[in-house]
Parts: sequence; C-alpha cells; structure tokens
Amino acid sequence: MAQLRDSKKKATRQRISDVATELFFARGFDGVTVDEIAAAAQVSKMTIFNYFARKEELLLDREDDLKLLPLQCALRARPPQQGAVDALRSVIVDMNRHKHPICHISSLVADWWRVVEASPALRARVRELADEAAEGLAVELGGAAPGGSVRLMAGMIVLTVRTAREEALRQFHATASVKKANATFMQLIEQGLVAVERMADITPLPQVPLPAAR
Repeated sequence: MAQLRDSKKKATRQRISDVATELFFARGFDGVTVDEIAAAAQVSKMTIFNYFARKEELLLDREDDLKLLPLQCALRARPPQQGAVDALRSVIVDMNRHKHPICHISSLVADWWRVVEASPALRARVRELADEAAEGLAVELGGAAPGGSVRLMAGMIVLTVRTAREEALRQFHATASVKKANATFMQLIEQGLVAVERMADITPLPQVPLPAAR
C-alpha cells in the first residue's frame, strides 16, 4: 500500500509539473498564476504547494541536475587512479550521448531555457543553484574545507558548463541544428576542462579520502 501511495504521489507531482511547464512554455513564467495551474491540473492550490515549496520549483523541478549533482557524484565515485578532470569529462560525454538536458541541446531544452531567461525570478534561482553547484564541486575536489585554488577550479567548472550551454543555444537558434549545437557544447566543454586541468597541474588537488567500501 505504501508503495502504491508513493507511486500516486509521484504521478500527481509529475502531472502538476507537466501542466505548469506547458503553460509556462505558452505564456511565460510570469504570465501564469498558481491558481491557473491548479485549475488546469484539476487540483487545489494547496495541493500544488504540498508538492512544490514555491512557484519556481514547478519549472525548476530538476534542481539536483542544476546543482550539477551528476558531476559531483562522478568526482566522489571515481577510482583512485582516475584524475578529477578525466572523471568530469567522462560523465559529461556520457550525459551528452544520452541526451541529458543539462548536457545536451534540443528544441525542448532551448524552449525551457527561453522561459528561464525571460523571468528575473527564475534567473535568480538558477544563479543560486549554480553557486550551490560550485560549493558542492569544491568539496568533492578539496574536502570539507576547500582552499581558494580549489574553489576557483570548481567555479571554472560551473562557468564552463554555463558558457558551453549558452553558446550552444545561440548556435541552435541561429542554425536550428541540434548536431551543430551539441558539437559547440562539447567543444567548449573540452576547452574549459583543459583550462581546469592546467590549473590543477600548477596547484595540485589535495588527496580527498574516498568513501569506505561497504
């Protein structure tokens, strides 16, 4: 029974998010009220806030991805012989290949970012999540109290992903080519990671204890 309840809750949450996203795509984030979303999803306003703490979460419902959690996990799980940049390169290539929306450009992803960029509230929240991403990456790279050089590297990684995405979206809007957009994305990712790698050569990363085997 508990499993069935959890399944129904997940389905309800996803349905609300899907309805909200469709409205945001059509009218913009600021042009849609929570009351209108509730009516379209056939739920109460209270139900929406039971699942989403604030309106922004209705669109930014993949906050872990926006915090670059897959990259943090790749750093945490890498074997001792694998360098940090190699681990990041590997996971980003894999995410792009599997069309993960954080590391792959498509028409749907372009529409999603169009809605975000048009809303000051969403842009502000994305910046907050980028700051959290940098903090999380710094901890994975340098331990619980990362130094300035490590924090700089983490910031460079976040900036690399953001710049690659922005330039890839410009390429997509100019050419309508998913292939060219993703080629641009991966080219800039590589350039950014090479810069991080060079910095790591100058200032070696500290040895972070790996999680104990269970």
